[in-house]
Amino acid sequence: MAETLAALGTPLSRGALAGALGATAPTAARDLDAVLEALADHALVWPDGDGNLHMAAPLRQAWDAPLGLDAPLEELLEGMTSEELRGMLVALGIKPPGTRQQRTAAVLEHHGDPQRVTAVIAKAPSAARQLLERKARSAPQPTESVVFGAATADVAPGERWALDRGFLIRDRHGYGPARMPAEVTLSLRGPDWRAPFDPVPPAAKLVPVPAVDVDREATAAATAFAAHAVSVLSACSAAPPARLKSGGIGARELARIGKAAQADDAVVRITLEVAYSVGLLGADGDRIAPTAVYDSWAAQEPAAQFADLLHAWWNLQFTPSQSRDEDNKSLAAVAGAPRCGACLQARRGLLAAAAALPEGQGVRVGTDLGPLVAWHRPLAHPSFHDETPFAAAVREAELTGVIARGALSRLGAALVTGDREELAVVCRRLLPEATRTARFGGDLTAVVTGTPSARLAELLDSTADRETSGTASVWRFSADSLRRALDTGRAPDEISAELTAVADGPLPQPLSYLIADAARRHGRMRIAPAGCVIHSDEPSLLAELAAHRALVALGLRQLAPTVLVSGSSPEKTLAALRCQGYAPVAEAADGTVRLEKVPPRRAAAVPAPRNATAKAGTGRSARRTAEAPAAVDPSAQVVRLLATPPTVPEPDPFGTGVPFGTDTEEIVAGYAKQLTYTDVRQLAHAIDTGTDITVEYVAASGSRTVRTLSRVELDPPYLEAWCRLRDAERVFTLSRVHGVMPTWADDLA
Repeated sequence: MAETLAALGTPLSRGALAGALGATAPTAARDLDAVLEALADHALVWPDGDGNLHMAAPLRQAWDAPLGLDAPLEELLEGMTSEELRGMLVALGIKPPGTRQQRTAAVLEHHGDPQRVTAVIAKAPSAARQLLERKARSAPQPTESVVFGAATADVAPGERWALDRGFLIRDRHGYGPARMPAEVTLSLRGPDWRAPFDPVPPAAKLVPVPAVDVDREATAAATAFAAHAVSVLSACSAAPPARLKSGGIGARELARIGKAAQADDAVVRITLEVAYSVGLLGADGDRIAPTAVYDSWAAQEPAAQFADLLHAWWNLQFTPSQSRDEDNKSLAAVAGAPRCGACLQARRGLLAAAAALPEGQGVRVGTDLGPLVAWHRPLAHPSFHDETPFAAAVREAELTGVIARGALSRLGAALVTGDREELAVVCRRLLPEATRTARFGGDLTAVVTGTPSARLAELLDSTADRETSGTASVWRFSADSLRRALDTGRAPDEISAELTAVADGPLPQPLSYLIADAARRHGRMRIAPAGCVIHSDEPSLLAELAAHRALVALGLRQLAPTVLVSGSSPEKTLAALRCQGYAPVAEAADGTVRLEKVPPRRAAAVPAPRNATAKAGTGRSARRTAEAPAAVDPSAQVVRLLATPPTVPEPDPFGTGVPFGTDTEEIVAGYAKQLTYTDVRQLAHAIDTGTDITVEYVAASGSRTVRTLSRVELDPPYLEAWCRLRDAERVFTLSRVHGVMPTWADDLA
């Protein structure tokens, strides 16, 4: 209903609205009144004293083309010249008036009469009539459908006839497809056309689902997700993932974490995004590492851990499991995704739709809730790569146990109420306590049922390789895994004692043998740091060097009778030995003696001062003049500085009078570190004045593209703009803008 009001314009009478919606029957009229009352309760639509309906102005911005209608004719005619309007009236068979204002009024009057419009179009050539009818049935295309400012020269068959009569309007510069005024579209749709009005939600095919089955499946999903989340964060604690230069965690690190935690990509992404949003993870240089908050979180029971993660997921302003963007490029995780209110509304609408199902009933599959989500949250939109509407939101809800067996679980019901205490209580009822012991088998495996405690998971992750994770987790010991534990400085007896402390019984003999064998092999080779090596055929000479007190600073260490290792560089070692009276020589990498030939050092010639009075050649006065700088008179220097004119600022390249150092420039410069000062000024100018701009943009995947942007709005650290390359609204990260050029430069080129 609100979209209809936005399309037809307000104030609008209730009768006109009812006629446009086809809500004239008694039942439909009651539904109409109920919806109007709901909109009025939210101060979105209200009647005035005369019964005409008014709409809150910002609500109109929710639709670019409400009901598939383009802008009204009056708006599209703003760029028309008086001569163009005259030609339009002549083509329509109307005698053109004298002034531009009168000609505009005449065109508006003609096109405002549906009968006159349809009568003219009925006599049009077949190609023109089919083109107009097709455009009237489809939503308008974006006006900026061309790239780099190139004008659209192609004209579809029959389009010239429509353009000449104002049934289609082109941009005065020829950009983009021709646009059909809203009045023409409504005339072609006919008097019987009605806007869609669905006051009741669509019926979904339901199946009986016992509450006990919903709780059982929700418990299994929540337990598995909690265990996977602990594993993912434990893997990040053991080896913090590296950050990409463009920010976030790339596909390679995500795959590594998923392999270590035995979790699929969606679970890894959800866990990382949620943990980052609540401060369990944070940026640490070129890494993403757990914070001090993680240590206290890891010490909690699984129910408390899962409640924190689930509450954070419920409030995320984007879809965390989304792995690819609208261009099908891989997305990095924890890269600061732009806020997406429609994504949050999709999650809210999903639970609202599931909550509206009858008790004991559920849909056959979770994706059947998609039409209900669209009805409960009409402004929500599905993910770019959803095969069915809102499949990503449904998948996340099923992974976390919020939706189970096509129905809302108790976890979901607690989220809908917004009561965090109730959510914690439900989590404690559904999730078991942490498991603190493991069953060790003779096949060198350790099995943990349920969610392992943080201490148990950390111990097994550091001594074995995780094979499976979920409601039951399995680790396998190997020579390599035990070698990694020994590399951290733990003794074999310490490892055996720690594993025995968490075992249900005694350690299996094969595991004990494997620990002993790994300890026996560990350290048979040693790697020592060295700045250089000193070797000689005389062991007594090297022994003398090792015991020399004046050479202690070199950090000499004897590895063999004829080999010494120095902790200092070769140059410093050579100089120290020669200082003490020894005669060493340097050696190249291939073992040959390296000769040290140092060329004589020479200074650059100093030119004689310009005011030198002595002639170049011989004489003491000439040498003194060339060597000593001329005396400077401080008073004369001050006079010369004060007489210097101030530096003239760089002229405004756009000729708009926009001063340097605006707030927009300062904000853009703070985030767009790759841009020069001139580029910052150009981009800030486009933002402030609403002009088009062409930028060189590096996506999260690393691909480099050139895009022309229109209607640029600043939302630090992002830009929201219409992208001509993609024909859609896009969000751009300022730090990834690497170059700027004005769009008119492309036109001239």
